[in-house]
Amino acid sequence: MQRPVPLAQNSLLEALPPSDYALVAQNLVQIELERGRLLYDPGDPIDHVYFPHDGVVSLMTLMENGAAIESATIGPEGALGLMAAVAPRLSLSRAIVQTPLRAARIGAERLHEVWDRSPALRDLVDRHTEALYGHAIQSVACNALHSVEARFCRWLLTCHDRISTDTVALTQEFLADMLGVQRTTVTAVARSLQEKGVIRYRRGVVDIVDRQALQGLTCECYGVIRNTYTRLLGA
Repeated sequence: MQRPVPLAQNSLLEALPPSDYALVAQNLVQIELERGRLLYDPGDPIDHVYFPHDGVVSLMTLMENGAAIESATIGPEGALGLMAAVAPRLSLSRAIVQTPLRAARIGAERLHEVWDRSPALRDLVDRHTEALYGHAIQSVACNALHSVEARFCRWLLTCHDRISTDTVALTQEFLADMLGVQRTTVTAVARSLQEKGVIRYRRGVVDIVDRQALQGLTCECYGVIRNTYTRLLGA
């Protein structure tokens, strides 16, 4: 299968000049996190910033009745909690590990010390914030205007771009939360895509079989979001 070459390291860290990266690197800790790990809930202090190398973190918007929907994802092109480099921040959403994650982590206070000394880091934080905002507002429009099948395809492609495997292991419940639909709807859409030869689906596991066909079935939002990150971050 033709697929994008997975990003081996984090694009934001790679974009820093060597001298600036050295300031960050001395405080980075390499970690691995399992799927489903909760990193932040709304209102939690952002005490660490995560730079993914391989994997995806979902930002979930929660409602009072317990409903949830994904508003954005973060992978090797970005960072989770990056605005805490500017000043102390509270999380606005639930951040949960969507796929097994390899990442570098740094304390927010330590990153703020570098931010204060590094114009290059300040510029990256600004551009990343704009890219993530663009991602979130495009997701709002997508969730309101596009079919569940198109959104499911967008989600699979976005995930596929950020992992080093063609297999995505997720529960029906998790997929339903990502898309803001019932689990029965997820099953019906997944089976339809399987019948079209695009994916193989078994309970909790999706194998991407034909990426080109998947791109043909998704909505414009996949390309818009991808181009936004490329324009602002070169990712």
